[in-house]
Amino acid sequence: MRIGIVSDTHDDLAAVEAAVALFDREDVDAVVHCGDFVAPFSVTPFDADGVDFYAVRGNNDGEWAVQSTVESFGTYLGEAGTLSFGGGSSGSGTNAGSADRTDAVDVAVTHGTSGVVVDALVGCGDYDYVFHGHTHAHGVEERGGTTRVNPGGLPIPVDGADDVFRVATLDVGSDPEEASGADAVTHHTLEL
Repeated sequence: MRIGIVSDTHDDLAAVEAAVALFDREDVDAVVHCGDFVAPFSVTPFDADGVDFYAVRGNNDGEWAVQSTVESFGTYLGEAGTLSFGGGSSGSGTNAGSADRTDAVDVAVTHGTSGVVVDALVGCGDYDYVFHGHTHAHGVEERGGTTRVNPGGLPIPVDGADDVFRVATLDVGSDPEEASGADAVTHHTLEL
C-alpha cells in the first residue's frame, strides 16, 4: 500500500493539482492532508476514485465548510487523529485499535501548530509514524521506533521553510518490517 502525504496547500490550486497528479502517477491508495487547505474549493480536487482521503484541520482552515467538504468523500479527523494502514485484507486506513489489524502501521496525524504536541506524539511510542505539516519544511526523523514525517508545503518567506513545494509518499508493505522508518518515505519536489 502506498500513502500520499501533503500539507499546507493554502488555496493554491496549481499546488493541489500537482500533488493530485503526482499521487495518481505514484498509484497511491490513500492520501493524508495534514491541514491548511484554507477554503473548500481546494479540498475537492483530492476526490479521486479508489483513493481513501483523510484530513486534519490546520490553523488557517478558518472556513468551517472545509470539514463538510472533506466528509463528502473522505474522513475528517478534526484537530488530530489516528489511522492504521496495511494489515488485514482491506488495506485501507481505519481508526487505530482494530483487533484484527495487529500487523498494521499505526499513524498519528496533526497539523503541527504545536511542536510540543508533535514531540509528544513521536515520544509516546504508540505510533509507527507521526504525520504533520505547519512549518512548510519537509523532513523525516526516526526516534525511538517512531518516524516523524513532514511532507513540506508551499514555499513561504520564513526561515527554515522549503523554497519549493514538496509532498511525500510512504510505502507500507503487508509486513511492517518491509516499510519501517525513514527508508519507506520519499519526498517529491513538485514544479508549479
